[in-house]
This record gives sequence, C-alpha cells and structure tokens, in this order.
Amino acid sequence: MVGTTLTQIRTHIESLASDDGAYELVCGRTGERPVPVDGLRFEDRSTAEAAARAARQYRSALRRYDPNVPYYDLIVSEHDDVPGFGGADATAEGWATAGATPGLPEPPCDLGTDADGRPDCAGGGRSERVEFCHRVAAAVFEALVDADHRAVETAVMDAYFDLAETMSSADDLCLRLLESMATALHVHLTSAEQADVLERAASNLSSRPESAGALEATLAEMERLDLVGSYTCSPWRPGPESGTRSAELTLERYALSAREGRLPVLPVVLDLYRRAESWKPVSLHVTPADEGWHATLSVSSKSNAVGLASVPIHERAAD
Repeated sequence: MVGTTLTQIRTHIESLASDDGAYELVCGRTGERPVPVDGLRFEDRSTAEAAARAARQYRSALRRYDPNVPYYDLIVSEHDDVPGFGGADATAEGWATAGATPGLPEPPCDLGTDADGRPDCAGGGRSERVEFCHRVAAAVFEALVDADHRAVETAVMDAYFDLAETMSSADDLCLRLLESMATALHVHLTSAEQADVLERAASNLSSRPESAGALEATLAEMERLDLVGSYTCSPWRPGPESGTRSAELTLERYALSAREGRLPVLPVVLDLYRRAESWKPVSLHVTPADEGWHATLSVSSKSNAVGLASVPIHERAAD
C-alpha cells in the first residue's frame, strides 16, 4: 500500500513518472490509458510495473465511490507499441496481474463481453463517454477530499447510490452522477469554493496545451463523446471590461438534464478549465433554444473564476 487516499496514490504514481521514459501503462484490450496513468511515462519496466500496482490500487479505491468504475487490463508497453496486438513489450506478468484483484465488481457495459467473458468496452462512443464521466467524477471527488468538503462528498454519494438502485445502464447512470454532482456543488458550496474545487479537479485531469481554440476544442470533445449532439460557437468578442471576452454558443441534444431551473454544465466547464488556464470562466448565461440551449460564456484573464457547475436557466427572449 502506497497510501490510503486517491491523492496519496496519485502523488506516488506521479513520483515514479519520467518525462522521457520509454514505458507506458495501457489497457491490453482497448489500448486506452485510463486515470491515473493517462499521459505518464516511466523510465524502465520495473518502475512501470510498480506504477501499475499503484494504479490498480487507485482504481480499486475509486470503487468505494462508484462500483461501476470501468475495468482495465493494465499492461506495461514500450512507447508506440500497440498493446493487445503482439506489441513487443507487452509483458506476460502484466497480462497475469493487470487489474485482476479478486472481488472487485465488474462494470456494467452496454457492449456485451469479450472472448474471456469480461466487459467489452473497446471502442465506441458510448464506452468513451462512460469513462470520461468517471474521469470527471474522480477528479472532482479528489478535489473535494483535498479541500475537505466532506458534506458535499456525502451528498453526492447518497444521491448516486439512490440512482444506482433504480438504473441498470452504465451510460445513463454516469450522466445522472454528473447531474447530482453539479447540483451538490451548487447547493453546498459558495461560488468561490466551487471555483476552487473545479480548478483543483482540472489539475487532476491530464492537461491540454492552452490555445486560442480551447473553447472550440472543448465543444468538439463534447460532441465526440455524444454529450452534445451538435454545437455552434461564435468567435470571441471583447467584453465590456479590460481583460474580458465572451462567445455565443448553441448546444443541441445536450445529454445532461435541467434540474430545478438550473442546467448542469460541470463536464463542459471542467474540460474548459483544463484547456484554457489563463482565462477563467466568470459567467454563463443560458436560455432554452430549439432542440437545446443557447449560452453566452464570458471569461476573464484578470478576475477570479466563478463557480459554474450548475447555472440558472433564463427565460427565452421574445422574438
């Protein structure tokens, strides 16, 4: 055991990583690099195997929060090998020990099982959406623990277990989890506390290079994961105050549902946080639109971020 909390285990794994390492950890069935080893490399095989053991402990710890965390066969692979298809460095020990902790529940997948009777989560937008939702939930849980917001963590889990008793689809369940989480952040935390949790959570996700196209990249990712059916995004325009700017968005067939006059936007905002660190979201004005939502997003390079996990829905302007 390298730690008892998600943060301790992640810190240990990151301490083993090397920027120019030749080895990675991937799922032998799907080729995915799940949390918490996404984007990490390791100097040698033995270090990578130590990281794999810690990663299995991390994902086991996640199941205390969510029994449906996806199951991965983590193996050690030399960078650029293709695991699962005869990659030269896929280790026999990795296959024998990857993720096979007795007694851990298998996640419900809507895609059937593979030849070994394990859930077949390879490929397909649906399994990627489930995994993305779990990554977001895990990052937010870590942030709540780090910030000592135990009441919020308890509220989220109580709501989640209530949902889990009535829902059999992993896809639907993960969406409802994000809705519950966004609502709990809004109800229990101040705006400043929400913003702090979102910034902490963004740092727990693999980052993306900041660019002027961060918003477009976030929306494209939401569409790829089928969290948004389609979208439009205007160019940024200068805001009324120095260091601010805004953009007009439309989100059609958004997968998360409105709750009590508010729209949960947690996955969209969190993904934007990790792509555009210099521009802090300060306002998101949402109104109903045909087949979805119209939104005006304002960001600032000078002001502190505002908590935007769940935002009020305003009345649609008269034509």
